Parts: sequence; C-alpha cells; structure tokens
Amino acid sequence: MEYVNPYLYVMGLISGKWKVTILHHIANYGYIRFNETKKTLPVSEKVLSQQLKELERDGLVKRIQYQVMPLKVEYVLTPIGEELIPALDILYIWSIKRMNERDIPIDPDAFKVHTDQKYRDALDDIMKLNNF
Repeated sequence: MEYVNPYLYVMGLISGKWKVTILHHIANYGYIRFNETKKTLPVSEKVLSQQLKELERDGLVKRIQYQVMPLKVEYVLTPIGEELIPALDILYIWSIKRMNERDIPIDPDAFKVHTDQKYRDALDDIMKLNNF
C-alpha cells in the first residue's frame, strides 16, 4: 500500500489555474454552462474543457446532459464538491487579508463576484479601504 499525503491529495484536486474559480461559479450560480462560462472567464476553451473533465473525474462536479436540441449541458457540484466550498471560502478570505497586509493590488472583480454576507463580514474594512 502506498500512503498519500492529504495536502498533496487536495492540492491535486484543486490545482489548476481555473478550478477554484470554476467551483466558486458553480457554487454561486447553482450550475454553469460551458459556453456561458467561456464568455465570462478569460480562459481558453481547451483549458476550461480540461479542468471541467478533471473536476468531474475527481468527483467534485457532475456533468448533466439534457436530451434536447441544441445540446444542453450543465455542470453542478456533487455533495463532495459542496463540502469543499467552505474550505475554499476560508482560503479566499485569508488570501485577501494577506494581500492587503502585503500591499498586493487586489483585483476589483474579486469583490464583485464574492458578494455574500460572509465575505462582507470578514472583509468589510479591506473593501472600504480599497474603495470597493
């Protein structure tokens, strides 16, 4: 039996430039569609497709294909994917706080897509400081 480091395991699941953003979008909207997501994120079709396939393979996302014309496909979080979202929220809030402390410019879009009360409660002072 070969043992696996838990940190390496989770990083393998969420590593990839867009995976965490994709997971957040699905959590925020309930589902995503490929073409709509491709238009809203600056990600190539190839990378988006690859990362969605990996998220599906790893059990975080489920692909639902509807038998209609034109073809309609949605991606939703699995229960395992839903369990991961609170941990990603903690990482996001931690990251914003560290960026602020180190005077790293924060992308203004970061506050446009993370609008839930939990983010405002944790980051209100930083949002005001940066005129967001």
